[in-house]
Amino acid sequence: MRDPYSVLGVRRNAGPDEIKAAWRSVAKAVHPDQNQDDPLATQRFAEAGRAYEVLKDPKLRNRYDYARREAELRRMEEMKRKARGTDEDTIDPETAEDMISRIFGADDRAKAQNARPQERKPAASAPQAKAEPKPEPRPEPKAETAAEPEANAEPKTEPADKVPMFGGFPRAAAPAAELVSAIVRRIRGAGKPAPEKVPDIFCDVTVSIEDIFRREKATATLPDGQTLKVALPAGTTDGSIVRLKEMGYRLNGMQRGDVVVAVRVLQDGRFRTDGTDLRTTLPVNIQDAILGCEMKVETLTGPVSVTIPAWSGSDHVIQLAGHGLPAADGKRGDLLVELRLMLWEKPDEKVTDLMRSLRNGLFL
Repeated sequence: MRDPYSVLGVRRNAGPDEIKAAWRSVAKAVHPDQNQDDPLATQRFAEAGRAYEVLKDPKLRNRYDYARREAELRRMEEMKRKARGTDEDTIDPETAEDMISRIFGADDRAKAQNARPQERKPAASAPQAKAEPKPEPRPEPKAETAAEPEANAEPKTEPADKVPMFGGFPRAAAPAAELVSAIVRRIRGAGKPAPEKVPDIFCDVTVSIEDIFRREKATATLPDGQTLKVALPAGTTDGSIVRLKEMGYRLNGMQRGDVVVAVRVLQDGRFRTDGTDLRTTLPVNIQDAILGCEMKVETLTGPVSVTIPAWSGSDHVIQLAGHGLPAADGKRGDLLVELRLMLWEKPDEKVTDLMRSLRNGLFL
């Protein structure tokens, strides 16, 4: 989908009225009935509709603006990174790894070089050397003795504790952050750093309590207008977050992002959610509340009989275990039945006289 602002031809700070007027104008201009000779009229009309759907909703519009700004910042950072790679004399993470390898491997190289002269000592003390006549030593000048190591091919090796930590590198010293990261990766045994991850996409999906109970897939609409099926796992409640791994945007050289879906549960039906528990209201008249009775209560799996105790007020709650939503552990929540005292539709004279007598202290 193209930029919705460009599709409707409005400014990025345009108000709702301006966006609505622009959409009407564009929709009228590109309507297929008005452009029967244009094979792309239907596509342009649908594109204008998707652009209007994004911009008229404040949440979708804010998410799109955020994603666009993030993409622009990533593009600028990439340009800066390329410019630094050509103009500045810095060291890349791979060279930092080489530096750390040299630092950590200095002791091994020193030990290997010190071991080479020791390997040749047995050859000098071979049996054939003992049979030969030993020539008389001749005094030699000290200057020639001092210069002898320079003529030989064997270089002098310094002890491991004297090897310079950052000496002898062909390029400039690596930045401190890269060196620290390379040291940590070296200690942990990790290889090259993982590629940067594309920012996640955030969206909402509205479902009913029955959808969660039946584990039906919900349809989420992304900021660019595309739809995505979201499976609702066990334990899903109002406000739950479902993360769809590597279902977000793709960018070359970066790890694909995720889609983060916030679940919103409709609360306007016969049930209300309280975590995995459900709440419902059961109307009871004064007579049944005082004397007690048996009543039917609707659940997700059908009606269930409950006993209303005598003298039950509006604050009384009856708990039906195992009639709520599925939990993550395989069990189900409870159904909490809240009693609500109700009067009859028509006034009852006997009840009215009884209440008047109780209030005035008179007994029949």
